[in-house]
Amino acid sequence: MEQRASGGVQQRIARKYIFIATNTVALICFAWFLWNTNWHELGSNIRHLHWAWLALAVSADIIVYVWQGWRWGLVLMPVTAVPVWQAIRAIYVGLFANEVLPFRAGEIIRAFLLARWAEIPISVSLASALIERIFDGFWLIMCLLLAIHYTPHVHPFLMRAGIFLSVLVAVCAVFIGFAMYSPEQTLRAVVQNKWLNWAEVLVTDLHLIGHSRYLYLAGLVSLPYLLLQVVPIYALMRAFGPLTHLPVHIAFTMMVFLRLGSAVPQAPGNIGLFQFVAERSLLMFAVPRGVAHGFALVLWAVVTLPLLIVGFIALGTTGLDMDELHRQARSHMPGRRKKTAADKPALP
Repeated sequence: MEQRASGGVQQRIARKYIFIATNTVALICFAWFLWNTNWHELGSNIRHLHWAWLALAVSADIIVYVWQGWRWGLVLMPVTAVPVWQAIRAIYVGLFANEVLPFRAGEIIRAFLLARWAEIPISVSLASALIERIFDGFWLIMCLLLAIHYTPHVHPFLMRAGIFLSVLVAVCAVFIGFAMYSPEQTLRAVVQNKWLNWAEVLVTDLHLIGHSRYLYLAGLVSLPYLLLQVVPIYALMRAFGPLTHLPVHIAFTMMVFLRLGSAVPQAPGNIGLFQFVAERSLLMFAVPRGVAHGFALVLWAVVTLPLLIVGFIALGTTGLDMDELHRQARSHMPGRRKKTAADKPALP
């Protein structure tokens, strides 16, 4: 018992140090980026922003997550009917968590919240979120092939990120597909492993999901979900004076590379990596460095600030602070406890 408590303390200390180290590196990179910003030029470009196009960029960014909420409900339709509002609410809380917590903890939190609100096992909610990511990864790889066609020179980092994503999607797809279409063999493996007792409900529900037409519909609507993310970038380009002449395929290419960058483990708030990828995406199309640098900062602010505001409001509806919500989500992860899937924390 003492050894287990000691191990828990050591894990918490390790997570704390990792959190501090990750944020320190991110803040150094962000400070370096700000230090090299031409504030006079950036200020002039911001003062001359086309506000109608800016409003379209913000609105389109919100619509993206509304679409994601609808798609998430489609994936879970064979298991339970999830109100779109609940899915959107959970997504925004998760997005807010990704901005303030390391290692994309928001993915766990959004799955936990939807599991509680929809009264489904959290293992199924997590699996549905993973299915979403597999769909996104597949279409992103297809879009990457098209983006490479339009790009004069692709940065090696982005190519490595594409390879990493391809391998990750393939492994996850094989695992989920086996559970969906070979439930008997999967259940036999589960029964033989006492540590996987929680997965029996997961395999059964995945079998339902895999044989539903809604799964294939969710896979199809994942493409427009990805393409919708081009709209905020292109609208902001139209609002940003020096880039109003750029064609839409450059916004498409930037979206692809930014999504690739987000697949790599990173610090909260996309600080550092987001700006690097956005700037490099424009430099590949011979955009002046000062303009690319300034646009990367403006784009980060435009996609982050509304997310923080809406996410904070969504978090407030749960009645919990982020630390408590994160703790509850982690404690309800499959295999972390002996309680049944029906046990629910005190959430409104």
